[in-house]
Amino acid sequence: MFNFANFYQLIAQDTRLQPWLNVLPQQLTDWQNAEHGDFDRWVRALNKIPSGTPELIELKQSVTLSNSTPLTFGEQKKLESLLKTFHPWRKGPYHLHGIHIDTEWRSDWKWDRVLPHISPLKDRSVLDVGCGNGYHMWRMLGEGARLCVGIDPSHLFLVQFEAVRKLLGDDQRAHLLPLGIEQLPELNAFDTVFSMGVLYHRRSPLDHLIQLKNQLVTGGELILETLVIEGDENAVLVPVDRYAQMRNVYFFPSAKALKVWLEKCGFGDVRIVDESVTSVDEQRTTQWMTHNSLPDYLDPNNPSKTVEGYPAPRRAILVAKKL
Repeated sequence: MFNFANFYQLIAQDTRLQPWLNVLPQQLTDWQNAEHGDFDRWVRALNKIPSGTPELIELKQSVTLSNSTPLTFGEQKKLESLLKTFHPWRKGPYHLHGIHIDTEWRSDWKWDRVLPHISPLKDRSVLDVGCGNGYHMWRMLGEGARLCVGIDPSHLFLVQFEAVRKLLGDDQRAHLLPLGIEQLPELNAFDTVFSMGVLYHRRSPLDHLIQLKNQLVTGGELILETLVIEGDENAVLVPVDRYAQMRNVYFFPSAKALKVWLEKCGFGDVRIVDESVTSVDEQRTTQWMTHNSLPDYLDPNNPSKTVEGYPAPRRAILVAKKL
């Protein structure tokens, strides 16, 4: 059973976030009452993760923690075994008491592409939509964010996040809630909102953009990262069935089309700040994520195509302001 009391107390003291208390406790109670086959097993493992504040915490250049006296070989192996209970680890990497969690995604590479183009996060309140296990929230704290709230409905991602937070000394500046964006009221409360790797999973992408705008203060900044195709302002791919073996995918605009969508939804100062093809070094199978990954989803005879014949994954980052 998860206890969200600390988060309730935190937002009760924040005049911009206080209205969330009108709906959030009931939503999280409903989530607590829902069943998930592996959740109890994960929580039992989570309860065995040692707590305590490490002597070294590095969040600006990586997510690393350690003590001057390292864990014994036995302690390290026990912790590694507990952390592997939460397989698969998709977002990272993490360096925890000498354990390198080599995740499927090199999420640090994405962060390196994003960071030079956004407003400084120092003292900002941040919402990370579809945050996965919260890797980027730790990096946001490394940049001085005052508060990071992540939302992602996955039970596993919540447990992974809480395991890392426990090892970091129960840092209360970051919180992950098992919710989807459609469950949030129009808070108009966050200085910065991130939506990375979400848009192509939404049946109605313009509605998603409006939902993101409704979480921002006036003048707040949106960082949007998603799969795109090459083309002009009118180019959009709608996969017939799967794309790179993913089922729940809908719209892949060009970066130029996505800029038009953002402007139509009421954003200004829209900038395309990065566009790049995803490499098999950035997304791949590891010991911490042993399922199929990007190399298995590309045409072996033509890696510029997916196995379905669509263009290989290409991702763009756009930054915009709420007018």
